Amino acid sequence: MLLIIMIIILTAPVYEAAAQTTTTDGTTVDTTIFNTTGFPQWAKDLRRWEIVAFGSFPFTMFATTFAMDTRRWFDQNGMDWSESGRRYAPWPLKTAGAIDMTNKEHETTLLIAAGVSVALAFTDLIIVQIKRHKERRRAENLPAGSVIINKSPWPEEDGGGSSPEAPSAP
Repeated sequence: MLLIIMIIILTAPVYEAAAQTTTTDGTTVDTTIFNTTGFPQWAKDLRRWEIVAFGSFPFTMFATTFAMDTRRWFDQNGMDWSESGRRYAPWPLKTAGAIDMTNKEHETTLLIAAGVSVALAFTDLIIVQIKRHKERRRAENLPAGSVIINKSPWPEEDGGGSSPEAPSAP
């Protein structure tokens, strides 16, 4: 019975209510749009670093596990391709009687994968900082009175049905 209730709850259609706030002048503002203008730059950089570090971890873990298994295979039997020789082979090449890593090897694999993920995140942070610094220097070296154009997306329409090019007739 509990399983049926869980299935109904998890598969029931979810209706999203539009989150709107009315301002003091009577206009409504869509509050589902997340605005990051109030956050300091270091907080945005920290968030990007976190996303890169945790996002790259599954890939670095897979690559590190493959590399560790390949090293074990080479150390144990010189990468023998026979049925019994592939007991230490990496995942796609393993046989039915494959020998798993020890706890120490699992810990080493995890630490290496985490270290590579953190290194990738720091590399990304450094590259972003260098690009930001170059752009700031370029803007500072422009002659006085130069116009700096910031690109932003075109704002969405209110849904009134009239386009800005064709004004409605009186």
